[in-house]
Amino acid sequence: MIITPLHLTPDRDIPGPLLTELTALYASNHAFHALGGDFPDPDDIRPEQVAAALADELARPGAEALLARDAGRLVGVAVTLARHPDPADPDPWIGLLMIDADLWGQGHGRRLANLVEDRLRAAGRTAVRLAVLDSNTGGLAFWNALGYTAVDHRRDHALGRPCTVLRRPLDSDRPRTPRRAARFAVLDPQGAVFLFRYDNTEVGVYWAMPGGGLEADESPREGALREVREETGWTDLEPGPLLCTWEHDFTHPSVGPVRQYEHIYVTRGPRREPTGPHLAASHAQDGILTWRWWTREELADSPDPLWPPDLARLLDAFEAPEASEAPGE
Repeated sequence: MIITPLHLTPDRDIPGPLLTELTALYASNHAFHALGGDFPDPDDIRPEQVAAALADELARPGAEALLARDAGRLVGVAVTLARHPDPADPDPWIGLLMIDADLWGQGHGRRLANLVEDRLRAAGRTAVRLAVLDSNTGGLAFWNALGYTAVDHRRDHALGRPCTVLRRPLDSDRPRTPRRAARFAVLDPQGAVFLFRYDNTEVGVYWAMPGGGLEADESPREGALREVREETGWTDLEPGPLLCTWEHDFTHPSVGPVRQYEHIYVTRGPRREPTGPHLAASHAQDGILTWRWWTREELADSPDPLWPPDLARLLDAFEAPEASEAPGE
């Protein structure tokens, strides 16, 4: 994702092609606009209304509109304010952060928020604030998950709607908690590997094998077996040889920033889907979006990050001795 400032024409207009893109983005978020009441008809948002809304945002001193693009496509827009009109408020504000609703669930919101924070941090700012309508429960959950905490409750200046003011320190170097974890590389009879798709507040969308953090008294093999049973419902697997160990940084939903040390074991089983009555709750807690089986070729061409990054090579190297021991024809 790349963010760039919105540049107006000499007449203070938004260029036509860009206004068309922005209108489509705004129109996709009709449910958000229905909550906010900023447009007369949230199901029929017009280009001139979008232009007027952004002009009002940019009329404030120190305001900046940022356009977010991914692979050339406009995926989001953010508006920042260098300083709140209240002189007692020292922090910059995020006045708007909107993602194309057709692209929700792909990590664009988190990435845009992180890039906005990086921009403010580079300018020497030490914290950022924003306000969310109390009726926007999804928005409150999103910002809470990114580490924003409530510091005030007030009504907005425009329409007097009740809002929650959230704040997040822009500390440059957050301490990380060491965490032990273990996973299973589950291979089907054709050698495809089973992976979950995760969305993490720090690192975004990625694919990884079932598994997770170890309890205090667990060995890596014991923890991997327990986690896999909880996340897939498969009770007939046993950990095989160790594929690799590796370490990486991310933000765990309940622990916070961690440096994770993982053992990954190989096991074989039938090709099937996860099953069980408690999977939905477990997956929601861990940020699991979906799952699928991957061939080796698909791993090599994955557009999303894989954990560990060289998974295809590791599996090829693991299976090479097995192939060399097969009897000749």
